[in-house]
Amino acid sequence: MAATTGNVRASGDSVPEIFESMDYGPAPESTDVVRAWLDKYDRSFGHFINGKWVKPEGRKTYQTKCPSTGEVLATTIQGEDEDVELAVGAAKKAFESWSTLPCHVRARYLYSIARNVQKHQRILTVMESLDNGKPFRESRDADIPLVVRHFYHHAGWAQLMDTEMKGWKPIGVVGAIVPWNFPLMLLTWKVCPALAMGNTVVLKPATYTRMSALLLAEICAEAGLPPGVFNVVTGNGRFGSKLACHPDVDKVGFTGSTEVGQLLRRAVAGTGKKLSLELGGKSPIVVFDSADLDSAVEGVVDAIWFNQGQVCSAGSRLLVQESVFNTFITKLKTRMSHLRVGDNLDKCIDMGALVDESQMKTIKEYVEEARKEGAEVHQVSASFPKHDKGFFYPPTLITNVQTVSRVVREEIFGPVLVALPFRTAKEAIALGNNTNYGLGASVWTESIPLGLEAAVSLKAGAVWVNCHNMFDAAAGFGGYKESGYGRDGGKEGLYEYAKPSWQDRPRPNCGELNYTTFAVKYGATVPPIPGSGTVGDKSLTSDGAIVPGIDRTYKLYYGGGQKRPDGQYSRPVIGQEGRVLALVGEANRKDVRNAVEAAHKAAPGWGKRAAHNRAQIVYYMAENLEIRRQEFTQQLQLMTGRSEEDCRKEVDLAVQRLFYWGAYCDKYGGTIQETTLYGVTAKIHEPMGVIGIACPEEYPLLGFVSLFAPAVVRGNAMIVVPSQKHPLSALDFYQVFDTSDLPGGVVNILTGDRDHITKYLVEHQDIQAMWYFGSAEGSKFVEWTAAENLKRTWVDYGIARDWTDPQQGQGEEFLYHATQAKNIWLPMGDIFAN
Repeated sequence: MAATTGNVRASGDSVPEIFESMDYGPAPESTDVVRAWLDKYDRSFGHFINGKWVKPEGRKTYQTKCPSTGEVLATTIQGEDEDVELAVGAAKKAFESWSTLPCHVRARYLYSIARNVQKHQRILTVMESLDNGKPFRESRDADIPLVVRHFYHHAGWAQLMDTEMKGWKPIGVVGAIVPWNFPLMLLTWKVCPALAMGNTVVLKPATYTRMSALLLAEICAEAGLPPGVFNVVTGNGRFGSKLACHPDVDKVGFTGSTEVGQLLRRAVAGTGKKLSLELGGKSPIVVFDSADLDSAVEGVVDAIWFNQGQVCSAGSRLLVQESVFNTFITKLKTRMSHLRVGDNLDKCIDMGALVDESQMKTIKEYVEEARKEGAEVHQVSASFPKHDKGFFYPPTLITNVQTVSRVVREEIFGPVLVALPFRTAKEAIALGNNTNYGLGASVWTESIPLGLEAAVSLKAGAVWVNCHNMFDAAAGFGGYKESGYGRDGGKEGLYEYAKPSWQDRPRPNCGELNYTTFAVKYGATVPPIPGSGTVGDKSLTSDGAIVPGIDRTYKLYYGGGQKRPDGQYSRPVIGQEGRVLALVGEANRKDVRNAVEAAHKAAPGWGKRAAHNRAQIVYYMAENLEIRRQEFTQQLQLMTGRSEEDCRKEVDLAVQRLFYWGAYCDKYGGTIQETTLYGVTAKIHEPMGVIGIACPEEYPLLGFVSLFAPAVVRGNAMIVVPSQKHPLSALDFYQVFDTSDLPGGVVNILTGDRDHITKYLVEHQDIQAMWYFGSAEGSKFVEWTAAENLKRTWVDYGIARDWTDPQQGQGEEFLYHATQAKNIWLPMGDIFAN
């Protein structure tokens, strides 16, 4: 920041006195070029569809204002249904040619856009700051360079799609909905991978911040991007929902609040659309007593007061080790007194204006509530605007708060930091993970072993060690838990905009569904009463006499043991000849509860097991299954009525599949990302946690193995619901688990009504993902219900896959669903920092 000596009292003052009287002079950025562009269109804008401006008659309008001054920048239109139809129609038509272009040609287009954005970098920077209220310095040094970086990076992925994404293809039309805090940067996080993978895009920017998106659309057209490939439509929140729900939109990419993310998840449930959500956060900053405290103070400034705290990954929870807590807070308060709040185009300010009056009102309500609860609120800055035109709020630090306080638990989305002490590293991790969110976190320590262990232990999609809010196109960004799912950036982000090459877009039509009554009745499908089928003859000959065979009771299996069902009901398993082959337990919601508890006890230890050890156990399963090859073959034949040869083939394929997944135990742990950071950015493929799996009816053994095996090898624990009609192969498998040294609780098996058990699995708040292979109605129920805590889902929409086909029954699609990517950022700098 430049300083001037405009307030020197007298020429004879001493040097210390001169420095005391020095003040920051204004360094405003010119807005002439932006205003010339706005004036070119008389400050009145429509949509940008099919490569040209479209301004339908009779539309309501919205005034875009500069948050710092209240100046009206331009008038934009509020889109209606016909506008969605026009934009999606243009994108759908453009997809036909864009998706079939050679990879090199798409790469050339993205490269051209990157070059053109660089040519117009300054006007984009000024527009972004005028539109959003953020400091010009942040737009210039962070946002727009990242926009350029993403276009260049994804031009590379477009070039390499045929080799690096072999077996995947474009999805179709992408509906992208982005928020107002980083209007242009977050836009490119979705547009770049979508275009690189051969999709076309219809974008709806946030209501408050529309101008930079419209400007970029014109720059893309100028760069030669074919008409219809990238379209921008403007409107309110409901307009965004109309875009997401349009039947010809195949994928929805959303960044915004958790509450809106939940609404979108429900809105597109059961439609066959792919969905990625990057949502809210309450990110912890963990400062250990081994940290460089002065550096950590600067890190806190970047973590919470960057972009006025209007950052989804803002470090809004400060956790400081008790031994240095008071010292650190004192240093932080001193640093706060030097922060400058002012006009967003002034290059010498640290914080600009909040985006809107409603946002400031919300922040004030949170802070006042904390005051009433007895918290200490510290607000100070070196300068603050004297006019009342903009929505300015001072940097705020709140101490003496409890972990149950709203300011600690909820996302404020403003320049408000709460601070709490901790004693031990374990307590720090517990506090850091004590949140519904999991977007980002930072760890501050000079001890690398401590920093890395803490980074691995914190449940967040991005963890920064001795830094915060580092982003790059080569590293995916996204959350755990209620911070959403899917990644923006890196190779991991490409899978959000591609689908397996064998797969067509599912278009289920299951109509309206009563989510309250769906599958709620216990024992509704097959009454668990005697006389449900003719019992087969189980007698045998012993010493020349006919004696009854010993009855085998199939129980539920969880926690490594066989358990009787809580409801004390059994259901018959009826073979092709109408005879009862066996009775199996009828699980209910209490059995689900018990199985989930068992899975959570097993999950931490199993996830930390050496990958080689997990591989040995899976290979051992294959060995033990092959020993019982004939037994499983006969069981399949009795249940399904298929030929012996066909059933034997299924058993052999199950053995092969176990070998396939055993091989992946130590070959999908992650990679080092080639980001612009001077240091190491390590991507780790972490387990999802506890997964609920409802297996298909077809291929009762192979389908069961194909689903539990990838989840097991990547360190998850699970509750599996086997084939409802043919569950005996899965139940016989628990003897394979027991003889293969699989720890109890890693795989738990519940039999009964698949949809009834699924209902309570997907409703459970401590299950991290739900895989469902059943009916279209069940798929819709799973996706709709999962919105409650935003667990990840994988459903088949009632469309059976061929489990014998390696393309459909194994592969990277399964690894994608069994893991979540975490990027750990570790800067270097002791030797060659300068």
